[in-house]
Amino acid sequence: MSSDIIIWIIAVLSIAGILIRPFHLPEAVWVVAGSFLLLLMHLILPAEALAGIEKGTDVYLFLTGMMLLAEIAREEQLFDWLAAHATRRANGSGTRLFLMIYVVGIGVTIFLSNDATAVVLTPAVAAITKLAKVKKPLPYLYICAFIANAASFVLPISNPANLVIYGASIPPLGLWLSRYFLPSLLAISITYFLLYATQHKKIIHPIDRNILIPPLSRGGKTAGTGIIVTAILLLISSAYGLPLGLPTAIAGVLTTIVVLIISGNSPGKIVKGISWSVLPLVAGLFVIVEALNKTGIIAAMSKMVNNSAEKSVTLTAWCSGTFIAIVSNLTNNLLAGLIAGNVIHTANAPDLIKDFILIGVDLGPNLSVTGSLATILWLVALRREGENINAFTFLKLGIIIMLPALFAAFGSLMI
Repeated sequence: MSSDIIIWIIAVLSIAGILIRPFHLPEAVWVVAGSFLLLLMHLILPAEALAGIEKGTDVYLFLTGMMLLAEIAREEQLFDWLAAHATRRANGSGTRLFLMIYVVGIGVTIFLSNDATAVVLTPAVAAITKLAKVKKPLPYLYICAFIANAASFVLPISNPANLVIYGASIPPLGLWLSRYFLPSLLAISITYFLLYATQHKKIIHPIDRNILIPPLSRGGKTAGTGIIVTAILLLISSAYGLPLGLPTAIAGVLTTIVVLIISGNSPGKIVKGISWSVLPLVAGLFVIVEALNKTGIIAAMSKMVNNSAEKSVTLTAWCSGTFIAIVSNLTNNLLAGLIAGNVIHTANAPDLIKDFILIGVDLGPNLSVTGSLATILWLVALRREGENINAFTFLKLGIIIMLPALFAAFGSLMI
């Protein structure tokens, strides 16, 4: 058996471990195990593995900063406070509450990333639906999953996959908005209307009007200020085309330190509450992609893209975006994004093809519960709240919601 085939087998098994989670072990276990197996079998050299891991430095820093901000905000009940205000403004209307939560979800996704929406907003929404005595909470919880991906390409900071695809060549903020604002607007709007259309019979029931607004502590106010300052800092960095990882990490660490000093809480509780396994998961994926690169798959796909683009850039863009959207649901969009990023950089693909691929990687995962890391995190949070959703049920809903949003976003790129 050739080394290339063995590399592919290890890669497939590692991804299968993420999707299936045998023995209920964390997703990172299977990817890290696959990476070590590649090293033990000398299918990738230590220097090559380190080079692959190093490519993800900006992503690790970005995720670290965002996870710190999200966890300190959760600990200080900032999101519970925001969700309670949204519920109070709903004034007894389940439909209005649905819209309020969706709006909050848009803001959290845009400025904190889609993973924060899944991790932080989901428990807050679950708590609010219980407080408001909502009979069927699942429609409101769906929002956290679908908006996490639908709004994840408004800004470069809205999804770590954006950093993976573009790497150091991420466009300045002005250029980014000129390319992705309209597709994002359509994706967010269509996702809302289709999600509402499929769930409206379950949310038309009145909800409790007497919602108590929890007090927001000084720590909570400081966390909110830190998030706003971080968002501004990232917008400035993005506008000048600077890497986003380091400023995010610095802002997250400083905000956390200040809040801990004000609140007097133990840092151990914050550290313990963060899903640190995300970092080795991402690092392991970078190693696997580095190994797959040795099989020639990146070069072969790059050549295919170039040959196809010579005949028709538009057709290549549509096919590439649709293909990567589907593959993201089969392999998880982070791995798909890593491979796609390598392909488009190697092929020096036209901007139109890059745009289609990024939207496919970001929005495509709304088809399945394992399509993105954010959706997997949402599923875990959902189970903790005593709610369950099987893959087929989500798939049926995803087909109705994701495909129209995806093709509308693609179509807007032609304007």
